[in-house]
Amino acid sequence: MGAILDGNRLVLGTCYYPEHWSKELWREDLQRMLDAGIEVVRIAEFAWSKVEPTEGNFTYSFFDEFLDLAEEAGMKVIFCTPTATPPAWLTEKYPEVLNADINGTLYRHGARRHYNYNSPVYQELSKRITEKFASHYAKRPCIIGWQLDNEINCEMNVFYSESDSKAFRVFLKEKYETLDALNEAWGTAFWNQTYTDWEEIHVPRKTYSDSTNPHEVLDYTRFISDSARRFAKMQSDIIRKYLKPGDFVTTNGLFGNLDNHQMTKESLDFITYDSYPNFAYCLDAYSDEPGELKDRKWSRNLAEVRSISPVFGIMEQQSGANGWNTRMEAPTPRPGQMTLWTMQSIAHGADYVSYFRWRTCTMGTEIYWHGILDYSSRDNRRIGEVKDIHGKLAAMKEMAGSIYEAKVGIVKDYDNIWDAQLDVWHGRVENASQKALFKTLQLSHTPFDYVYLKDTTDAAELKKYQVLFYPHATIMTKEREAVLRAYVEAGGTLVVGCRSGYKNMSGRCVMDKLPGLLSDLTGTDIPEYSFIAPDAGKVTVKWGDTEFEASIFADLLEPAGEGKLEASYTSDYYAGSGALVCNTAGKGKAYYYGSAFNEESARIFLEKLNVISPYQDVIHAPEGCEIAVRAKGDDRYLFVLNYDKNPVEVELLQKGTDLYTGQEVSGKVELKGYQTLVVKL
Repeated sequence: MGAILDGNRLVLGTCYYPEHWSKELWREDLQRMLDAGIEVVRIAEFAWSKVEPTEGNFTYSFFDEFLDLAEEAGMKVIFCTPTATPPAWLTEKYPEVLNADINGTLYRHGARRHYNYNSPVYQELSKRITEKFASHYAKRPCIIGWQLDNEINCEMNVFYSESDSKAFRVFLKEKYETLDALNEAWGTAFWNQTYTDWEEIHVPRKTYSDSTNPHEVLDYTRFISDSARRFAKMQSDIIRKYLKPGDFVTTNGLFGNLDNHQMTKESLDFITYDSYPNFAYCLDAYSDEPGELKDRKWSRNLAEVRSISPVFGIMEQQSGANGWNTRMEAPTPRPGQMTLWTMQSIAHGADYVSYFRWRTCTMGTEIYWHGILDYSSRDNRRIGEVKDIHGKLAAMKEMAGSIYEAKVGIVKDYDNIWDAQLDVWHGRVENASQKALFKTLQLSHTPFDYVYLKDTTDAAELKKYQVLFYPHATIMTKEREAVLRAYVEAGGTLVVGCRSGYKNMSGRCVMDKLPGLLSDLTGTDIPEYSFIAPDAGKVTVKWGDTEFEASIFADLLEPAGEGKLEASYTSDYYAGSGALVCNTAGKGKAYYYGSAFNEESARIFLEKLNVISPYQDVIHAPEGCEIAVRAKGDDRYLFVLNYDKNPVEVELLQKGTDLYTGQEVSGKVELKGYQTLVVKL
């Protein structure tokens, strides 16, 4: 993993744009970075024209000059391919490379990410510039790794160019082979949509009511993911021809309509994330509702990244106010918040943290997206905080390479994620349950992982989790059911929520008794179901001596096979109908819950399944603090993160070593606003 994820140290970096600044500043900037503890810079992701100023004319002197200074100073470099912003000469001569909106109107030059992946011209020119970059620069001693493109599928993750329609047809021919098979999968008999020629098929286009065939849209989303992955792999394959031993290939971000797990497997050594918790404080989006998690919500994104790479990097970490001249007005991070957000990333598995950006840009759209230094370049509070963070990381270096510890998992798969985007019935329950589970796990100090079901997933990967929640497994396959069954039979506990098992991989509803392929595993039959009517009032569920409110939907359950009724509805016409069925399979249990999760029901499941607050014998902390543990061998490292601007008190019930100071710590400890604590237990 090069010099940043080697398991030996925690490393700081920053994003730098030599093309934005006078060359007279370069040497000084590099030295100031090193003095602050920054060892790595990322460069060149938007700098195509610096190497190919006009078509076919290549010059390497600009970045050679910068890399010479980097090597002289001892600065390491992550070099990027520049394909996120094709130059003006390219888009003017070859407008077919541009992306378009659903009406076919092209997105023109003047911003970024205005291209489409499937233009043959853009693919050829991207191959050529990647080859030129890699063949010339990859041998440089200061370069330790490569970033592909920048934030793939960021801002725009739908594509409607003519090139996309042509490529979509190829994708579909490879998948279905015949139009008869496609028509069957897409249910084109409905509304007379039957296709008789491949040329009749396009990417989704504007329709009355905007209700395009959902089975087509599901395949279209898979096609977008496939297109982005192919684009990444094309670049990765080229770079790997020139890669020095030990150097890595990565990309940054975590964006929609993209199977990031498969992209990482195919093209990357690990993935990196861009973490901007200050979005929680944007003036047009801020919420101070009771229990609002604000910047703490970014832990959910970090858990997503960790599901791909258990140890990962942050390519862009918030260091200043965020904002464009057109949107996103936000305050400057308060004293301590840079440290808090850095430790939030590290707590979840990051061993490399790179701040965006070194200098705040004085021109362009991102003039208000502040970096470590403000426009004047003077030393400021934020650079002082970076220096302090570097000192903390040096003291914590022994925990590098350790793994986040969790016994609870939330199961996901891309087919259901994408189905929930386009299906409002699925999306309503999915979004509510995901939000409730995350919030409840956070506030109860119950660490969790996201666990993605992939084609290669087997029960051995799942067995470390005591409990797995699969909130709404709407699309189900025999292969996934077999993996879940093997997990349960080996002793695991699976909890499935409502609206599960009623669709196949095309998104078509099955004609089996519900919950379809999950009926036998969960011991459940669903003779009737309904959204909870808006005039139903509070619909409740009674589980033993515990009564709680159902949410949004009600599957009315009956036990089947060896299944046993655990809980029933107690109100509206659902009263007396089953709400929860439990089935024993092998050494484990599978539960089918007939509703969506809310915070109350999520907490009750955690309590009854004995997985809530696993560190309560180690620490008592208020809900406003996040608790995380990373483990390596027999060593465990406890993170306590105070997201409140006010002081809080925590109580350590075991003695440990404060890694920041090296001092023994136990008992009651006061954490100031935004203060963090890392203890070796």
